[in-house]
Amino acid sequence: MEQYNFDTVIDRQNTNSLKYDFAVERGKPADVLPLWVADMDFPAPRPVLEALHRAVDHGIFGYSDVKSDYYDAVARWFSRRFGWQTRQTWLVKTPGVVYALAMAVRALTRPGDAVLIQPPVYYPFFSVIGDNGRTVVENELVYRNGRYSVDFEDFERKIVERQVKLFLLCSPHNPVGRVWSLEELRRIGGICKKYNIYVISDEIHCDFSFEEHPHHVFLEANPELAEQAIVCTAPSKTFNLAGLQVSNIWIPSGQIREAFLKEIDRSGYSQLNTLGLVACQAAYASGGEWLGQCRAYLRENLDYLRAYLGENIPEIRLVEPEGTYFAWLDCSGLGLSRRGLDDLIVNRAKLWLDAGHIFGGNGGQFQRVVLACPRATLEQALERLKLAAEALRKERGAVNGHEI
Repeated sequence: MEQYNFDTVIDRQNTNSLKYDFAVERGKPADVLPLWVADMDFPAPRPVLEALHRAVDHGIFGYSDVKSDYYDAVARWFSRRFGWQTRQTWLVKTPGVVYALAMAVRALTRPGDAVLIQPPVYYPFFSVIGDNGRTVVENELVYRNGRYSVDFEDFERKIVERQVKLFLLCSPHNPVGRVWSLEELRRIGGICKKYNIYVISDEIHCDFSFEEHPHHVFLEANPELAEQAIVCTAPSKTFNLAGLQVSNIWIPSGQIREAFLKEIDRSGYSQLNTLGLVACQAAYASGGEWLGQCRAYLRENLDYLRAYLGENIPEIRLVEPEGTYFAWLDCSGLGLSRRGLDDLIVNRAKLWLDAGHIFGGNGGQFQRVVLACPRATLEQALERLKLAAEALRKERGAVNGHEI
């Protein structure tokens, strides 16, 4: 069994990394430490790298597709890990999940139709609706006692009153870290079945749920919705392959699949990235050991973060995640405005995080931190945050004591 070392710090600067090389272009100081965009600072699994090397050594990168062994590798993964049985006819490959969400919105709704989301939520959910001329309807998650939950009464009321046609589910939920229980998923499914609502379930973070909070595929929980639901998956988050542009979209309904494929045709897209297909198959076939070690390391990073905040920055509260590799931090204890919080994080702590307000809902006093980095990187980031918080305390003490 190969042992992977996730402590190794790999210099990603000057590699055209969106995370590390575009701070200034995105309005941040050049010296910020980035823990924002959802990619890892870890190399991909060894079997994936070996498969890619073989493909590169072959030297030809023409138009490519996949045979049944690709499907078999992906299907076995979901069967063994989630007990979900798929069919090869359901599978549609796209360059990304966000692209698939946009295609689904266009295929299943018309301009002006209402599409429901649950903020604070992954911010492209807003754009794939609004930029396609549909109407965003929000069923804001309830934040109470440090935990998020669904307001089911509001969920059903919004569907009826706003004549919602489609619901975008984020499962596990990004950024708040909820892994929806089987009961919650079935209750959601029951309401959507009652009102004949299409459900698009973004399950890109499905492989990052803690053992005590197992992930349930939406269609495994609600098989009766097979004719009105799509499940979106990808190896990109699981194995750090986002730049290779491959996602696997599962559409049991032949009618929905045909409409979805027609939208892809209209967009002018055809064959996927050749190396992405190679990497995806290798990852699902042989990446399990790497993922197990990665998940354990991420859990240790989370434990470190929790302890550090409690000991050094008690004003910031960790919203305990049940899944994903994010930490959703409640910064309301700092007593800052939204702009003041952004200034503290970016200009004083010199950190590039995802500001909570971009996720909508009640996210204004939150920050999203990516934990998929070596411990040394996390330690450096938290030390910067600690110093900024200490300076803030001293300034307030000086003002209150009139030592200004």
